[in-house]
Amino acid sequence: MTAILHRSPGSNLPFAVAGEGVFLIDADGKRYLDGSGGAAVSCLGHGHPRIIEAIQRQAGTLAYAHTAFFTQAPAEALAQFLSDRAPMREARVFFTSGGSEGVETALKLARQYHVARGDLTRTRFISRRFSYHGATLGALSVSGHAARRAPYEPILSPCRFITPCYPYREAGPDEDAAAFGQRVANELEAAILEDGPETIAAFIVEPVVGATLGAVEAVPGYLARIREICSRHGVLMIADEVMCGMGRTGTLFACAHDTVQPDILVVAKGLAGGYQPIGAVLMSGSVYDAVTHENRRFEHGHTYIGHAIACAAAHATQHTIEEEGLLDAVVARGHALRARLADALTPLGIVGEIRGRGLLTGVELVEDPATKTPFPKSCNLNARVKQLAFKEGLIVYPGGGSAGNGLGDHILIAPPYIISEDEVDCLVERLTLAVKAALPVPA
Repeated sequence: MTAILHRSPGSNLPFAVAGEGVFLIDADGKRYLDGSGGAAVSCLGHGHPRIIEAIQRQAGTLAYAHTAFFTQAPAEALAQFLSDRAPMREARVFFTSGGSEGVETALKLARQYHVARGDLTRTRFISRRFSYHGATLGALSVSGHAARRAPYEPILSPCRFITPCYPYREAGPDEDAAAFGQRVANELEAAILEDGPETIAAFIVEPVVGATLGAVEAVPGYLARIREICSRHGVLMIADEVMCGMGRTGTLFACAHDTVQPDILVVAKGLAGGYQPIGAVLMSGSVYDAVTHENRRFEHGHTYIGHAIACAAAHATQHTIEEEGLLDAVVARGHALRARLADALTPLGIVGEIRGRGLLTGVELVEDPATKTPFPKSCNLNARVKQLAFKEGLIVYPGGGSAGNGLGDHILIAPPYIISEDEVDCLVERLTLAVKAALPVPA
């Protein structure tokens, strides 16, 4: 009997009691290789002494001071760290308690930017199918994931959805990456012109799609074209890097791969690596100036924004990543992971695509690789892989529906940046055993 409303009722969850490096340990002493970092969160693994020490030191001096009355050193230092490295000019930072809260903040910030400029009719947002931007009503409204939207559809705000930059399933048979990227990017301009540029506040995009498609990166030139279209029509570009940012793809900010400057950028998961709940919304100087012109205030806030202990943990996390050269390790381990997955899984004859960037990797599983035919929904393959991998002592993040109509199976892999080569081999070995055991028996 539990008093908790668990996310998976009746699943008889084991008790996690400790963490050590890339492993979590349950009450029976079983060790689980955290192959997905939870949900691409635990970038420094578990029990990192430097982060623990930073949390303890801050808790001993100041835990919480409401931001309506005070600022404090950890928040100021973290904001400066992010601003100095941000992919936009004169960046300013607004803290949140997580990713969904960060996206909610970004949407309100975009609206207030237009209000401050007198563009009162800009009330609508454009997003992409198969996207996920968070669980709050505003963030879910701009999320194009049908299953997650379904129970709440009647109370969601209107949003227009365009084709994702997902070449494996959306590109034509004779369409190269460049042509495909330009075609799906141009859908944004068509949508803006159809609805009227004066009605559109912002377009929100994940530079590398995380959970809902399984590590799908934008093809070269796509985000640059998106930036051009947004600028031409006065539409703000919001980069959702909640999952793919903070080093996960091998650069601190994922959009740096494409040398694109968004107007607003949201980070969270890897910001403090799970040691404290925190997110951040970065905005360009022009957005900040418009919102605060003539002593205006941003009409938004949450109780725990800029929490001193959370900011201290995040600051220590980011300094550790930078000083230990872990971004280079993310790139190297990511290449090794995908190569070893290909060697182990391709012979099974069910791999549609192994993709990703850095240590954000997706494996799409299909019944027939030649035709990209997905497994029947009744197989529940991605969930079975998750369950069987867990039995093997491996945590991975399953996903479904990417082929449309509820079909499609992929596995997201996002281990801590500190994972060793031997631990990569262990991850691949355990996942291969789980995939083999999950495959349906031929009739």
